[in-house]
Amino acid sequence: MSTSNASFKNKCVAQVNCIFCESLLCTRGMKAVLLADTEVELFSTDIPPNRTVDFVASCYSTESCKCKLRDIACLKCGNVVGYHVVAPCKPCLLSCNNGHFWMFNSDAVSTLNRLDATGLNLLLWGDLPELEDSENEESESPSEEECISNITVISGT
Repeated sequence: MSTSNASFKNKCVAQVNCIFCESLLCTRGMKAVLLADTEVELFSTDIPPNRTVDFVASCYSTESCKCKLRDIACLKCGNVVGYHVVAPCKPCLLSCNNGHFWMFNSDAVSTLNRLDATGLNLLLWGDLPELEDSENEESESPSEEECISNITVISGT
């Protein structure tokens, strides 16, 4: 499902940082819930966070679904900060989802809400350019003026 889906257009865009070393992980984060357990809050992104994280260990699945997952760790400090959905299972693909396959654990990251070009309003997913128009999005960190403090940590469930 595309992130342009109406139910996700009004979600705020967040910068995601590693809580352990404060390194920038992603500039296109979205607050989300785990499809298999909606009590679990996390952050997701639609662009592979290249140059900020790398895979650790091998693929695994959980008891709640058959998606194939692989943990990702911060390249700066080595701590596990989330996972990548390598191969989503059919029930997860068919459920309402934001189309993001890179997930950040809420207890391993801090976030900042980004502001739009005016610097006055929160940047929303519906206002982001399409992926092909923003290939360098991950390599450029937004300035302090583009971000406002959102949350520092959401305790994991």
